[in-house]
Amino acid sequence: MIQHRSLYICKVNPTIDFRDTICAVSTPPGLGAIAMVRLSGDRAIDIADSLIRFPGKGKPLKTLSPNVLRFAYLSDNMGLIDDVMVSVYHAPHSYTGEDVVEITCHGSAYIQQRIMLALIHAGARTAAPGEFTQRAFLHGKMDLAQAEAVGDLIAAENAAAHRLALTQMRGQVSEKIKTLRSELVDMASLIELELDFSEEDVEFADRNSLMDLAGEILHTLESLTGSFRQGNVMKNGIPVAIIGEPNVGKSTLLNALLQEDRAIVSEIPGTTRDFIEDTITISGFMFRFIDTAGLRASKDKVEKIGIDRTYRKIKEASLILLVTDINSNPESVQTRVNEIQSLLKDDEQHLVVVVNKTDKLTGSRKDETGRRWHETFDHVILISALREKNLEELRERLVKIPALKQPGDQEIIISNMRHYEALSHAAEAIRRTINGLNEGLSNDLVAQDLREAIHFIGEITGEITTDDILGNIFSKFCIGK
Repeated sequence: MIQHRSLYICKVNPTIDFRDTICAVSTPPGLGAIAMVRLSGDRAIDIADSLIRFPGKGKPLKTLSPNVLRFAYLSDNMGLIDDVMVSVYHAPHSYTGEDVVEITCHGSAYIQQRIMLALIHAGARTAAPGEFTQRAFLHGKMDLAQAEAVGDLIAAENAAAHRLALTQMRGQVSEKIKTLRSELVDMASLIELELDFSEEDVEFADRNSLMDLAGEILHTLESLTGSFRQGNVMKNGIPVAIIGEPNVGKSTLLNALLQEDRAIVSEIPGTTRDFIEDTITISGFMFRFIDTAGLRASKDKVEKIGIDRTYRKIKEASLILLVTDINSNPESVQTRVNEIQSLLKDDEQHLVVVVNKTDKLTGSRKDETGRRWHETFDHVILISALREKNLEELRERLVKIPALKQPGDQEIIISNMRHYEALSHAAEAIRRTINGLNEGLSNDLVAQDLREAIHFIGEITGEITTDDILGNIFSKFCIGK
């Protein structure tokens, strides 16, 4: 188990030795104008220097100023590979905290492969997934929460996820966690100090003050865990279930929102027998739209399976769009609304009635029918998915739901499941601490609960970690980062 960041042998994977110099292509695979190859380790500069020559009477790479791009020729034993740009970063002033060399070459896959083979023959080895960032963590360049944020930043697909990852990578979450841990350590120290003097009946910690502090810590922990739902929505997208009876235009609506023919559209009822899912970004937020099987009584076994899945998706969705035909009876739709609302678990789920096919009505009949729908439902939107009419109002309604409220500048949002679980365990330990103080339990039992809370809090930033945690986190990174 890794217990100190200066330990260089990785026991997560015995084949990885952090004393090696590693190399990897850090740009995505595929054809591009340029690519970047990165080396890190004690021999990074010497290995690169054995392959690189500068124009004229260029000095060796290790004598050049750091953090500056230099033009050079890179060759192997077969001859010139490419004209490259090279930059050097000396330890500890680099991403990994080690000597780092970055080589920018042309984007040819053949050139990248030649450079990698040349570096390996010169003494480097291929980096494992996430090994550059893992070395940064081990050298104290970032804590574990910040390291995870690097992966989240790379994977961010919308403005909200990008903002969350950037905030976490800059240490806002870590600072909050470290403050909590410091308060817990101070509290535990007072309790354990009394244990050392238990025979002398000395009280170092006022129980009322400890209760107040524990209550404040619990409030903070519950606030952080309570933010996870919003953080998860911002990071992974809010699930939106499009439901309704067959042939009301659910698939047409999905296609109109996505601006592509994602779902099959047919006048034959029951065409959609399973759910279809796709994402779209609106005003910086990602939505996961789920087109579901039509709700109706059916004897078809396959269709019934699809309808059962529809009800499951209703329970999982944060927003439900109940689509109906404008010629439907509003009172009948109200019955369906009541049924759906009985399935919703909490106030964080929202139902919006979407009345489709307004293009079928014109003139006074259209106005009269529209008034009837608005009189029946507080939240109703009239659209024509086929003609793409009034879809903008629907999009505006989506981004105004409470789950997507913009966090304040100083508000901490948790979006990582590992962090959520650790905070939840810590909160439970603090609840036991409060109960123990209330019931007058012995100091050793109270101290044990506090130590558990400290342990779980420390897991978030990496003060306390295990091989399994590190292996799971960094194995999900792309190679080269």
